[in-house]
Amino acid sequence: MSRHSVLSESVMPPEQEAQSIKELERRLKIEGSQTKLVGAKGEEISIPDSVYQVLRQAVHAMALGKVVSVVIQDRELTTQKAADFLKVSRPHLIKLLEQREIPHIMVGTHRRVHFEDLVKYKKQRDSKRREGLKQFTQFLEDEGFYDDESSELDQ
Repeated sequence: MSRHSVLSESVMPPEQEAQSIKELERRLKIEGSQTKLVGAKGEEISIPDSVYQVLRQAVHAMALGKVVSVVIQDRELTTQKAADFLKVSRPHLIKLLEQREIPHIMVGTHRRVHFEDLVKYKKQRDSKRREGLKQFTQFLEDEGFYDDESSELDQ
């Protein structure tokens, strides 16, 4: 198996399953991570939280009528796969690694990035972006560039 693969085929739910998928989505929201599978002989199997999160995301996407694919990643990614995950160029990722913004390891002459470190960086980056946007919006409101009247004109 390659270091990065898509599990089987992409799945697009047929129209006749739409109602069942929406009901499953509703139940997953209500029951939370306490969800269990029931085997053919009635035995209950608790779903680990990580599996529950994947299931919930897949069911939510299917409820919206989207096509779902499962992509399998190794725990250590090449710089190209890491850049793809962050939706940045590979040279930009290399710059982040060299500036120690994201930890990495060397495997021979090649850099590898732990997936967990990418997720942590992405959460921090997204949080900083949201905070910056919030501050910028507040500045615009304080300076009178944005008010209730101008938002009413857009409607």
